[in-house]
Formats: sequence, C-alpha cells, structure tokens
Amino acid sequence: MITKDSGAPATRAIVSTGLAAAVGAPLGLRPPQLWSGLRIGGVAVGVIAATVAALAAVPAVRVGMNNRRIPPDPVRWLALDIPLATVWTEEMLFRGVLQTVTERAFGPTVGPLVQATAFGLWHITDARRVGDSVVGTVVVTGVAGWVFGWLAKRSGSIVAPVLAHIAFNESAAVAALAVQRRHSSNGPS
Repeated sequence: MITKDSGAPATRAIVSTGLAAAVGAPLGLRPPQLWSGLRIGGVAVGVIAATVAALAAVPAVRVGMNNRRIPPDPVRWLALDIPLATVWTEEMLFRGVLQTVTERAFGPTVGPLVQATAFGLWHITDARRVGDSVVGTVVVTGVAGWVFGWLAKRSGSIVAPVLAHIAFNESAAVAALAVQRRHSSNGPS
C-alpha cells in the first residue's frame, strides 16, 4: 500500500503508475488525448496560479502562508516531492486507479464522487500535521478531487489534472516561500 511516507518520490510515482496500468485506467498519454490534456490543463494552470497569487494578497491568507512549515530542502520539495511524490502519485492513485474502479462499480456519476471523497479523506493526516482544519481540508481537497476528476474526463487525459494539481501545489508553495522570505527580511507584512 502506498502511504504519504512511502519511499522515494520516483518509487512512489512508478508504483502508482503501475497500479493505474494494472486496472486499465484510461490515462490519455498519447495524442489526441494528450494534446487535449495539455490544452485544458494549461488553461487550469493559468486560472489556478492567478487565484493563488490573488489569495496571497489577503492578509489572513498571508498569515497562514507565513506560518506554514516549509521542508528543510525547498528545492527538493519543489522539484521532486511536489511533482512526483505528491502530484503524480495522487493523480495515478485517485484519478487513474480509483476513478476507473469506482466508475466501473458505481457508474459515471457516483464513481467520481467516491473518488473525490476518498481524496478529501486522504488529506486528514496532512491537515492534522500542519494544524489546519480537518473538516475544511477534507471539503476543499474533496472538491479539488472532483474537479481534477472532471478535468481528466473532459480532456480524456490524466495530464490535465496533473497540470492543475501541480499548479495549485507549486504556486501555493512558492507563495509561502516568498511570504516567509519577505517576512524574515522585512519583518511582518
């Protein structure tokens, strides 16, 4: 079983991709689905990055970003942990494996809701670890999981939710790093 603490980023990505392949998940990694995933995912990246940037201007959000625990090696976090260990692994597990299996079991309406609920619940440990609201985290990540699932279905490619997910995680991480750097050099903002 893959947990959030299982192994190196590449190992997690390989195992989760193998599981997605084993269930016959429609990953859409070849044209024309790939082009659709890149196009739709690209639009999502712009919307998400702009939203995170706008939210970073809200004082309460900046306080939360300033209080966020940053890993000791931010370069590894941004270059490996977020894209491979978190985003790719979660997209393979939830939009690849779980959405495929739950749609087969429950149909195209209930399946994505089950996948999204599981995605929300998957983040309980993270919420507790960083001191965030568990209910808020489950709701927000559950909604995000449903949107990511919709992006995968709409585009026919896992690339669209991968791009959206990475845009959210990376832009939030970069914003937190910037807020903390600014705070430490200029005092509270």
